[in-house]
Amino acid sequence: MTSTLRTDLLRIDGTPDPLGGTLPILHGLPDRVGAGAGVDEEMRRNLAYGVPGTLLPYTRQGGYDRVRSERRLPCVVLENETLTATFLPSLGGRLWSLVHRPDGRELLHRNPILQPANLALRDAWLAGGVEWNLGTTGHWPLTCEPLHAARVSAPDGTPVLRMYAFERLRRLVLRMDTWLPAGSPVLYVHVAVHNPAPTATPVYWWSNIAVPESRDVRVLGPADHAFHCDYVSDLRRVPFPDTDGADRSYPGRARRAADYFLDVPAGERPWIAALDATGTGLVQTSTARLRGRKMFCWGTGTGGRHWQEWLSGPDSAYLEIQAGLARTQLEHMPLPGGATWSWTEAYGLLAVDPDTVHGSWDTARKAAGEALDLLAPPPDLETAHALADRFGEPEEVLAEGDGWAALEIEAGALPALPGLPFGSSAAAQEPWRQLLRTGSLPVCDPPAEPVTGAHWRLLLEESAADWHALYQLGLLRLAAGEPESAHDAFARSVAAQASPWALRSLAFLAPDRQEAADLMVEAHRLRPGLRELTIETLEALKRAERPAQALALIGELTPADRAHGRIRLAEAEAAHASGDDDRVRRLLREGIQVDTMREGELSLDALWLAVHPGTPVPAHYDFRMADG
Repeated sequence: MTSTLRTDLLRIDGTPDPLGGTLPILHGLPDRVGAGAGVDEEMRRNLAYGVPGTLLPYTRQGGYDRVRSERRLPCVVLENETLTATFLPSLGGRLWSLVHRPDGRELLHRNPILQPANLALRDAWLAGGVEWNLGTTGHWPLTCEPLHAARVSAPDGTPVLRMYAFERLRRLVLRMDTWLPAGSPVLYVHVAVHNPAPTATPVYWWSNIAVPESRDVRVLGPADHAFHCDYVSDLRRVPFPDTDGADRSYPGRARRAADYFLDVPAGERPWIAALDATGTGLVQTSTARLRGRKMFCWGTGTGGRHWQEWLSGPDSAYLEIQAGLARTQLEHMPLPGGATWSWTEAYGLLAVDPDTVHGSWDTARKAAGEALDLLAPPPDLETAHALADRFGEPEEVLAEGDGWAALEIEAGALPALPGLPFGSSAAAQEPWRQLLRTGSLPVCDPPAEPVTGAHWRLLLEESAADWHALYQLGLLRLAAGEPESAHDAFARSVAAQASPWALRSLAFLAPDRQEAADLMVEAHRLRPGLRELTIETLEALKRAERPAQALALIGELTPADRAHGRIRLAEAEAAHASGDDDRVRRLLREGIQVDTMREGELSLDALWLAVHPGTPVPAHYDFRMADG
């Protein structure tokens, strides 16, 4: 059998694609964990470098529920004698499935459902497969967005799937080439990240690999120390796998959710594997650029099990093994202006004697490393890495991404790059195309989707006069790290014509919670039917400790909005703050399902305990990641 590439449809029980919202994400990343014992100076610099103050130009992507039906998703399938790899270009290019053909074994956690949940930078995220993350700490902004995809060919005719995108937060160009040579026991993934700017840009990359979890799965890698993050204490360097009296290389036995970033010594071949009781499982390796390796588990506590079912349904436990540019996911690194960083990853089935795998750590990792060298010899990986530079031009378009790169090329801010046909801009970009053509941004209500970049700001600094152009100018100034001048633009926008968009932005910049709440209430008055604005207004009233006003606002909503899980939660919290715990207990008894429950959010279990002291939190309200 030769290597093949084909398009197909993936049939799966899932929700519709999550919808993007109207409100841009004005905040940046939350506070990070501190640097504890064993964190060296290089890591301290990377921890402090490149933390974004805002996630502009992106908007939230929280338009989803938990009502599923059969979906048919376009996919691209690569196949040879050994492996079948299924990719979803419409969902961030995710590698959804990797099947070892001789025995039909699925090597990844192939999620039986397609269920978004609030774990990504923009909210919506899916569990399962291999997710590619570029930009900043977290699940990247395009994880539930379509990428461009095309068929290209290697010099020997092997078909190659090329997926590519323009990531707008960091303004970086991503190209991923994936292929399965005839007879190869591993899938190759070549990644290239290009910085078109003349100056350095913070860069972040992690390949997040979900694999099946059980008590007998052991995670192996070439390290005897790790940097440990448990979400409640400082990042610290610890022995691995024996930490705090337990063998942490068996994530299916861990009580609590935790991250272990393996401290791979300089010069060691980077790899990570998850091997089961039979000594077999997925292995991932790469060329040297991709230095970091990580193990993540949800833990076996009630909250961890609930998260697993929330994301994948019952009896679908998974863990993650990951690979990144830095040693931890809390770091960014400077990608020089005009530079391209590239590396090649390989994925396949590793088989090691099971007694050795589950014996001493040193013996197990040595045996796994030797088996990997036979499966994917380092010279073969270097040859594959060099080969990617010789791939041909796109021969067939397989999927269309968004039009933002095409707009930036039209604006002269992004060069047209060989082998990456970004197509043309679409309706979302049309207001900005009009600004390029006429020098005037048309008034749009709701506003045009935001952009970032000095070239757009220059155009608006010269022409902004109406509320919409001034609002967009404020966003551009905020994205540039200038909150004072952004405040001025938003205030001028409101003076020209009051809008919920500029009022919300002023609330974000307000110096105290009372002023912010007043501004959000005024914004909501102008758009009472915009649910995401309602939710933000209720959050502002909660921070301002004005529960009576929150309850009054909820009382004026439509029945559909009042029934929304996030708003029911806000009602219960406001009722508790007002002393009406009977109302809280009634709401909890009737049911509060928050489809957009955030990773690490403790609101539902805290509310339960507040009105049912001493009573165990029911499993469906328990999202605690650090219980037990």
